[in-house]
Amino acid sequence: MLVDIGANLSSPRFDKDIDEVITRAISSGVGQMIVTGTSVTESEKAIALSAGYPGILYSTAGIHPHNAKDSSLASLEQLSVLLDSRYVVAVGECGLDFNRNFSVPKDQLRCFTAQLELAVEKKMPVFLHQRDAHSDFARILAQYIDRLPAAVAHCFTGNEDELIQYLDMGLYIGITGWVCDERRGLDLKSLVHKIPLQRLMIETDAPYLLPRDLKPKPKSSRNEPAYLPHICQVVADCYGRPYTEIETHSYNNSLRFFNI
Repeated sequence: MLVDIGANLSSPRFDKDIDEVITRAISSGVGQMIVTGTSVTESEKAIALSAGYPGILYSTAGIHPHNAKDSSLASLEQLSVLLDSRYVVAVGECGLDFNRNFSVPKDQLRCFTAQLELAVEKKMPVFLHQRDAHSDFARILAQYIDRLPAAVAHCFTGNEDELIQYLDMGLYIGITGWVCDERRGLDLKSLVHKIPLQRLMIETDAPYLLPRDLKPKPKSSRNEPAYLPHICQVVADCYGRPYTEIETHSYNNSLRFFNI
């Protein structure tokens, strides 16, 4: 059994067949899926979706760094209320993304800090995003990490120095289908075995990051949780360990992290 710790199932790309997507995931051995919240509105959608599949879907609630420019005191107060939902198991997706800067760094830093404050207040784990912002991300997170129940570096694609620093801070590491990409994922593939098994979790980040090495190649470019076992197998190959060992560790880590 597996847990997909990050799936954007409230995306419009799943509107027409969400029931079938969830059924395929379960049939493939994915027992639970965490629906990612990326704004107040999307977090509300993630919660509503999770309510329709109790025990199978759970959600995060947060404001993605891309959406930090739209955050305000009022939206953070709304987020605080959403975090009290029985279906919400983590704060996020939150963090910093200086790659595209859809929100200026100043707004991202403010929004990230505010969500870490909420996580400390609510005693909830955090689901973290970082891209091209490691220095500021690690500096801010270090101020809160000792007061957080747990934290995961979602969709980790960084270098070895970043990985070591995150592990030293006590973070869990989320691995996606990026590791299946023969163009961009080779460096990550060489690092995966350095992640202690008790810190490993896996995810699809659906509908994004469709594993490029899936065979037969899906007709659609849409990723979905049913492909998580494929990612698990690639990760197992990176460790040189049996699939079942990676499956067991990632599953138990996920249940413990999200308290489900």
